[in-house]
Amino acid sequence: MPAAEELTPPQAAAWAARTGLLLPANRHDAVAATANHIHSVVAVLRELDFADTPPTPFPAEEEQHAEEEQHTEEEPHRAAV
Repeated sequence: MPAAEELTPPQAAAWAARTGLLLPANRHDAVAATANHIHSVVAVLRELDFADTPPTPFPAEEEQHAEEEQHTEEEPHRAAV
């Protein structure tokens, strides 16, 4: 995959304006630099081969599984209808 050109400060301002965000002129350089850094990190991640690596569950999913296991050991909940 060919390397993408870096985003220039005027391009960063133009893209921000297209989304309705008007950047002050003194922020153009910082926004372009940040966008370029994020792009370089994502580019490295895209090159990684995760092959057979299973996804890790989110902490909320782990908590839910722990609660489900806990409920199976306890008395079932009874609800009034």
